[in-house]
Amino acid sequence: MINWARVAELYTDFGEDGFSEVVDVFLEEMVEGLDRLASASEHKALEAEFHFLKGAALNVGFDDISRICAEGEALASRGMPSDACKAQLLELLPQTCDAFARDWRLKMTAEV
Repeated sequence: MINWARVAELYTDFGEDGFSEVVDVFLEEMVEGLDRLASASEHKALEAEFHFLKGAALNVGFDDISRICAEGEALASRGMPSDACKAQLLELLPQTCDAFARDWRLKMTAEV
């Protein structure tokens, strides 16, 4: 679900304090993006929100989330229903964010 090797790269690049700030901003953006996705109904709006979430997820190693977003974005860009992807994200993204927020410090200090 979470690519911890990618997280470790970012942690090394930013250091603990810097990465902690990155995590805080990322989690805020995920909540906001998910809220926008939940209220989106037009294909273009869905495509934009899937795209935003995909990029953010890729940056921090949320590989499964980014895959679902890519699928939803592709469907929405073709004007096809993306409800299944949207439903998956509404369920999985909060769980993944919770696990990330809970575990990143422990995982990164174990790596060092």
